[in-house]
Amino acid sequence: MDNVILVKIENRNDLLHFRSPDVDVKLDDSVIIQSLTGEELGKVVRHFGETFSAHRSIPCIPAILRKATSKDIEVFAKKKREEGRAFEYCQNRIKEREIPIKLVRVTFFTTEKKAIFYFTSEGRIDFRDLVKDLAKKFRMRIEMRQIGIRDEAKMIGGVGICGRQLCCKTFLNNLEPITLQMAKKQNLNMNPIKISGMCGRLMCCLSYEETVGGRVVIEDPGERVGYDEEEDLAEDKK
Repeated sequence: MDNVILVKIENRNDLLHFRSPDVDVKLDDSVIIQSLTGEELGKVVRHFGETFSAHRSIPCIPAILRKATSKDIEVFAKKKREEGRAFEYCQNRIKEREIPIKLVRVTFFTTEKKAIFYFTSEGRIDFRDLVKDLAKKFRMRIEMRQIGIRDEAKMIGGVGICGRQLCCKTFLNNLEPITLQMAKKQNLNMNPIKISGMCGRLMCCLSYEETVGGRVVIEDPGERVGYDEEEDLAEDKK
């Protein structure tokens, strides 16, 4: 039976679940996984064992490709250095050309001669000259990909006001829309500082209890428990 392991992707510091058909995979082992940009190197940070695996839908979890060899580790160390140099070069070209963008990450593909330069900006930017500089320097296909502020937080990571690593960095695969109504349903303090994440947008965790009517707070047995939107609206009309 395949076992489930938690893998920390070395290049991105993301934590993802994978299946491991190899019983010899242990904590701190380096493994190779498949991603959209080709192969990536990761390290096993947790092993859930057979009990966990037996109660989960294992087939929907991707499997690791293999345990990493010393050659794999050397190749990815070189790739990381090259991405770092590309990031520094691109930063310098951005300053010299005075382009109003913020470079977030550079990712080299392992399956083809291609690189993605992720950036944020307040509007549409003409970066054609920058792309020419990068293509001439690195002799590969260059893609400039604009991302949002929430995607930037997911890439960079950090610690939320709860004291834990950001949800978007550790386990959220899709960033769903978050609304103020979700906070209102849970009777939360509407202070923007209290309900905003590091990205400056509403915290993703506001959606966790929204579907069950909000957080339950009991101060007096006779008081209403939770939040009833229909009842609240009816009271407003009186």
